[in-house]
Parts: sequence; C-alpha cells; structure tokens
Amino acid sequence: MVKIGVMSDSHGRVPQQIYSFFKDVDIIIHAGDIGGKHVLDELREFKKVIAVYGNCDDKYLDDEVKGLLSFKIEDVNILLTHIGGYPKHYNKDLIPYFKQEKPDIFICGHSHILKVIYDKDYSFLVVNPGACGHQGFHTVCTLIRFEIDGKEIKNMDVLDFDKF
Repeated sequence: MVKIGVMSDSHGRVPQQIYSFFKDVDIIIHAGDIGGKHVLDELREFKKVIAVYGNCDDKYLDDEVKGLLSFKIEDVNILLTHIGGYPKHYNKDLIPYFKQEKPDIFICGHSHILKVIYDKDYSFLVVNPGACGHQGFHTVCTLIRFEIDGKEIKNMDVLDFDKF
C-alpha cells in the first residue's frame, strides 16, 4: 500500500499544514504552478515528490519536472498535468493521452477548485486538489490524500484551511 498526498497551485508557498496532513504519506504529487525550485526543495526534504510544471512556472524547476507525466503506483496508472479540465470539458490536447495511456487516475490543477469526479466515458477518476497557495481567487486552500493498495484507490481525505 502506498499513501499519496496531492497538492496544486502553491505559487511559491509551502503551506505548513502539509507537515501534519501529509506526515504519513509516501509520495507527494504536485499538479503544477509550483512557484519556484525552493518549493520543490522543501517538499523533497520532507517526502518523495512527483511534480509537473504549470502555466505560471518557468521550466526552471529541474529535468525531472515535465508538463505531462504518466506513471504507475502499485497497479494504478496515473496521468498528471497542470491544465487538464474535467469530464466533458478537458483540454483537447489530452484526449490522445487518455486513449493511449489509459489512466486509472487523472490528476490536474489550475482551476483552484477542488474536484474529485469519476469519468464514465474514459473510466478514470479525476482528481484536482484545488489550490494551496496565496495567489488566486480561491478563499479556502485544499489538499487531498488517499491510498493505493494494488488496484484499489481508497481512504480519500480532504483538508481545507484558510487562505491567509
């Protein structure tokens, strides 16, 4: 079993809430708009990190940070990008990847709106953790954590906290 923490749109901030909410996770997934290499460095001192850059990030981060990643945790295929959308409203450039990669979970950010939706058309779970930084229109910051046990995605939990 692998415990996952998901965050997005930190915009240069590592919220202190991650240290308690993600204390038992094995991997932190960051869905873009990181805001600087210092954020990745701080997260990597805490946990293993998988990240993609967002539209507000220069590609300054490092060679490990791409715009789109496909990877597997246990028996679950994951597709990760920043600007993804949600069922019936996806970034059209992603449709070929959905068909080719056949993810079980599609993780994205950008909207600053927490969404967890099962897409029946593509048979995957869409996870957008919302935003955890100070920038943006959101008034509440959010983080998500869950577990992957073989092919099973379970025990999803959300933390929300004040933006300021």
